[in-house]
Amino acid sequence: MARRRLNSSNSPEAELPKAKLNRQTLNNISRLLSYIRPYRGKFIAALVFLFLSSLVGLAFPSFIGALIDTAQGKHSNGILPATIKGILILAFIVLFLQAIVSFCRILWFVNVAERSLADIRRDTYFKLITLPMNFFSNRRVGELNSRISADLSQIQDTLTTTIAEMIRQTVLLIGGIAFMAIISVKLAIALLILVPPLIIVALLFGRFIRKISREAQDKLAESNTIIEETLQGIANVKAFVNEAFEASRYGKNIREVADIAIKGAKYRGIFVSFIVLCLFGAIVALVGYGSILVSHHELKVGQLIQFALYSTFVGSAMGSFPDLYANLQKAVGASERVLEILDEHGEAVSIREIDNIINQKIEGNLSFSNVVFAYPSRPEMEVLKEVSFDAARGQKVAIVGPSGSGKSTMAALILQFYHPQSGTILFDGKPASEFTLTDIRNQVAIVPQDVLLFGGSILENIAYGKLSASKDEIIQAAQRANAHQFIMSFPEGYETIVGERGVKLSGGQRQRIAIARALLKNPSILILDEATSSLDSESERLVQEALEELMKNRTSVIIAHRLSTIREADKIIVLEKGQIIESGSHQELLTNKQGLYRYLSGLQFESQI
Repeated sequence: MARRRLNSSNSPEAELPKAKLNRQTLNNISRLLSYIRPYRGKFIAALVFLFLSSLVGLAFPSFIGALIDTAQGKHSNGILPATIKGILILAFIVLFLQAIVSFCRILWFVNVAERSLADIRRDTYFKLITLPMNFFSNRRVGELNSRISADLSQIQDTLTTTIAEMIRQTVLLIGGIAFMAIISVKLAIALLILVPPLIIVALLFGRFIRKISREAQDKLAESNTIIEETLQGIANVKAFVNEAFEASRYGKNIREVADIAIKGAKYRGIFVSFIVLCLFGAIVALVGYGSILVSHHELKVGQLIQFALYSTFVGSAMGSFPDLYANLQKAVGASERVLEILDEHGEAVSIREIDNIINQKIEGNLSFSNVVFAYPSRPEMEVLKEVSFDAARGQKVAIVGPSGSGKSTMAALILQFYHPQSGTILFDGKPASEFTLTDIRNQVAIVPQDVLLFGGSILENIAYGKLSASKDEIIQAAQRANAHQFIMSFPEGYETIVGERGVKLSGGQRQRIAIARALLKNPSILILDEATSSLDSESERLVQEALEELMKNRTSVIIAHRLSTIREADKIIVLEKGQIIESGSHQELLTNKQGLYRYLSGLQFESQI
């Protein structure tokens, strides 16, 4: 049941926590607002137009009041024209100007917000994909995706709407109170005594009702989870004859939903009664008091209408601030989560290095010198212990050993996904630290056991090894990888869409596309991480031929589970519990009757028989 509750809490409000406004959070907001700096001209103009638009909006109650008073033959306002026609013409001129101002304000606010948000999204995404592998091992993809989508969308809403609306409502609130005081100080004092306490009570009541509504939504989500799990496991439900149990469980949950909904309806009824009695009663009382002032000739009818309109401005502004403040709090919480990514220490990769230019050539000599490594998430468990070996340029070096012995970890260290706690990894006799990260990865390629293809075309997936490659180069790489024939068997050929993660292709086809991609990259050092272990015999033969082509004239590190694939290796390194316990050629290792390699080889030979 705990897991179901967890599922039901995955709402936008759960994903976007509110944060208190303090000096630190305001500093966080100011850091994100710095993205507006390149567009500050339009932003300042939008703020000015917003201020003007709000001020002009405050003029319309005066026009309406003046029209009513003029119709009654009373002309006390020397600012506006003395005729109905003059007032109407001026009102429509002001309305036309406000329409233009409002259009420019909205256009420029959205322009600035969208462009600055695009910059934030770009920087956040680039920072995210350049973070070290350890960062991703401690986080879920859904959480990170939420930061780029939901969190930045919340910030976007704040930049485009919330900030502008807060400024607008502030102008309306202050301006409305000022105009009301000009019209009638007595009515203004009466309004400020009656309305604010009622609005506060109404907001607290509204918050309580929203809380009950969220409870009902959460409980309903829990019932939907029951339906989803029951239907997904319908075979088990029927096999164990638990239809009645599931129906009873769902019925109990639905009854709880109904009880919460009825409770919410009761409080909503009380809330509506409160609105009708108190808030509208306060308005009636104010109008009644204003009518008394009119009867005593202290106020004109038009001024009373003006006051009533301004009071709606003030009441609306007061009522909107709590929601606007809540949105601002959500934006602060979202900004903190985004800044956590931007503040992470990323790898030294430049956003301008699209062409993957190699500045320092690696010939292909590789060495591990007393390498000790433990994953940062498990520092107490050493995966590699004093590992040392050399691979000369053009050599085939195989790494074998039981599962968990550290074979794939060595591949990750060669690619500089992680860095050893002690010892050194050398390329051409120089420590890895003397090369840039991009130079190393541009000259090291890996063909993994589980090939991940992107959801585009075959052409795009092969071209990922060299983005600037021509179609002829891509076809040539596919031919060398034994992939051209099966690619051309598809109606769309190289434009065939492979589907998400390459699901439309078989394992052998995916492997050959990965090999073509590596051939196109033309690396100095090649890593084969159990590249044929999950293939059938025919696919393995085709892939093995492609691998032989790929390994020509380059240093190859072969992580192997099937020992039959590494008999021709120049050197075989045997790992056990993170230590090298044997090293030599296939024949040399077989002569060691007590050796692990001979034991593993014997087991595989027996299994093949």
